[in-house]
Amino acid sequence: MAGVDELGPSEPVPFWLRNADLPKRLVTALVMLVVSGTALWLGGMAWTVFVLIIGIGVWFEWSTLVLQFRTPGRSRNAWRCAGAIYCGMGSAILIQVREQAAGAALVMLIVGAVIGTDVGAYFLGRALGGPKIAPKISPSKTWAGLLGGVIGASLLIWAVLANAGRILAAAPSAQITAVETAASPMAILGMGMAVAIVAQAGDFFESWMKRAAGVKDSGKLLPGHGGLFDRVDGLLAVTVVFGTIFILVRLSTLT
Repeated sequence: MAGVDELGPSEPVPFWLRNADLPKRLVTALVMLVVSGTALWLGGMAWTVFVLIIGIGVWFEWSTLVLQFRTPGRSRNAWRCAGAIYCGMGSAILIQVREQAAGAALVMLIVGAVIGTDVGAYFLGRALGGPKIAPKISPSKTWAGLLGGVIGASLLIWAVLANAGRILAAAPSAQITAVETAASPMAILGMGMAVAIVAQAGDFFESWMKRAAGVKDSGKLLPGHGGLFDRVDGLLAVTVVFGTIFILVRLSTLT
């Protein structure tokens, strides 16, 4: 059977060859899902410690990338401080969200939407290929992948909202009604599109950092996925962006 490098330069690479690392990625993803799901279910200190460990790990990988930038020392220090703020904000928001009455469902909504974006973008992007969004930053990201991300995010958001009653069994009925009301098709599509765009932007930002550092992955901790930053770049962006918007809206109502 011909290997990948035996195919002619003009011959399209078969889908299964382009996804040769899929089994490894799936096993790693399953382990991550079990660990994070257990921490989310337990809540309290278990969730706080889990999020802080991930946040510190991401900041460490961020700092490692920055140290390989071709910039003056002061610029590197500024980047490291920015990374501490960025990772710290994302961690603090996820911890605070879980503490709310409907916290478990809200975290599932955020994480599920980002996972849907990643899965949809991965499969539809690889299956269809097509024009690249920004090949100089991330050669593998296509417009088809972005469309897949929107579809995947919307489906996961729908799945969480459709089961809001069961997920929020311990929450006040008013909160259950509010969440279920948000499950209109247009609202779901709008949320899916917003999450997919922000998550992809976070992915592009991390890709730019890796290119500036001259590396392929932010780390090697997760087989088939690279480092922690590689895995949560989209989630971090979504959490910080929408968390900040929510905080600003809440503050505006208090003035």
